[in-house]
Amino acid sequence: MIREAVVAGYFYPGSAKELKATLAKYIDKSALKEEVVGLLMPHAGYQYSGAVAGAAISRVKFKDTFIIIGPSHSGLGQPYSIMPEGTWQTPLGEVEVDAELAQKIIELSKYAEADYAAHENEHAVEVQIPFLQYIKPDVKIVPIILAGTSADIYKEIGHAIAKAIVTLKRGVVILASGDMTHYEPAETARDKDMKAVEAMLALDEDELTRRYKNLRMTICAHGPVVTLITAAKDLGATSAELVKYQNSGDDTGDYSSVVGYAGVIFKKGGT
Repeated sequence: MIREAVVAGYFYPGSAKELKATLAKYIDKSALKEEVVGLLMPHAGYQYSGAVAGAAISRVKFKDTFIIIGPSHSGLGQPYSIMPEGTWQTPLGEVEVDAELAQKIIELSKYAEADYAAHENEHAVEVQIPFLQYIKPDVKIVPIILAGTSADIYKEIGHAIAKAIVTLKRGVVILASGDMTHYEPAETARDKDMKAVEAMLALDEDELTRRYKNLRMTICAHGPVVTLITAAKDLGATSAELVKYQNSGDDTGDYSSVVGYAGVIFKKGGT
């Protein structure tokens, strides 16, 4: 299956030339690169969240494959959907699904299923791919879309992801695709978002879930990050770092109702 770009020209530029020029503004090739197990990147239109996404991905030593985990915005397809094979198109060309790794995760998880429908009109995975292609054109991906559910299911899928990576001895980075607080005043959004980030930096997915529920957070990153933290700890992650945070008001000038964006890297060792 070829999954054609559906938000090119909307979330990001539709021509290769303009897209490369845009990515060049956001990606810092001189940034210190680190061995990371995974990272959180936002997935809004590039004009709003591209600076945060670029800052985060600029810190990553690339591996051959990125597992990209996003939340479902469309509600289509299976609730815990992995695209098992095929290619994804963007204006920068095609990237191949790492079919062996995708199938291994499906095999090891009680919940994850092979499915294409959940990916057809979903932007959460697509908007990350040009960032990866710009740095490593031959990168492979495993696209995963998760519907809203219990933390236990997210964690089960996280354990399966880690076990699949270890079993296949793959060089993999796990990318959680998600935004933070939606449509609240900037000050309120930042307060909630920093409480969520605190839990991420502590690698405490259970505390993240408690804060998500108790503070009635509207972060669509919740499920992908819980899955990421679970897998990352299984793979030896011991620390995390907030690379950059901002909100949509930093672009529009309207801070009365914003969406927050955080870039966080998860790594072995360090403080």
